[in-house]
Amino acid sequence: MSIEFLLTSLVIVALPGTGVIFTLVAGITRGVVAGILAAAGCTLGIVPHMLVATLGLAPLLHTSAVAFQMLKFAGVGYLLYLAWGTLRERGALRIEQGASPQAGWSIMASAAFVNLLNPKLTIFFVAFLPQFLDASETAPLLRMLELSAVFMMMTLVVFSGYGAFAAAVRSHVISRPEVLAWMRRGFATAFLALGIRLALVER
Repeated sequence: MSIEFLLTSLVIVALPGTGVIFTLVAGITRGVVAGILAAAGCTLGIVPHMLVATLGLAPLLHTSAVAFQMLKFAGVGYLLYLAWGTLRERGALRIEQGASPQAGWSIMASAAFVNLLNPKLTIFFVAFLPQFLDASETAPLLRMLELSAVFMMMTLVVFSGYGAFAAAVRSHVISRPEVLAWMRRGFATAFLALGIRLALVER
């Protein structure tokens, strides 16, 4: 496992994106357990993309305009749904004391959908991971799975850190209605902006 792969993966994982925003919102609205569950959900959402990439099905998504557009606009629709739900205090991200088992499953499922419905993740795996495969590799598939597993573990740890940080400042936020209102607008705007950016993505 090269240091270049680890550092590059860390930078990619730590950069704020849809999963990070979702995890921050979960931590602030429901607490540390919800933040960690959101991190786990985002990590699980990577699995289908990893499997598609390692099984060699990614070119189909890349060359099929219909498949790519369907997945992309499903993702856009879901991000717009999250923006509306965050703004209206509905769904998995409404303010509650802790995360009940039912709410926990809802948070994980929502977080998984955030990454599942992003077609660029599959293309990312195809473009990113092969750079770190040695030309003399005797078992490239196993190596791809190993690198993917490390990337996913890093995602879980970093995102959990984001969730824990959000939970740590939770009391300072929810005790100030005006701050909470502005944060909700900010997060809703972030989901909206990410949805627009995804809508403009080309294969």
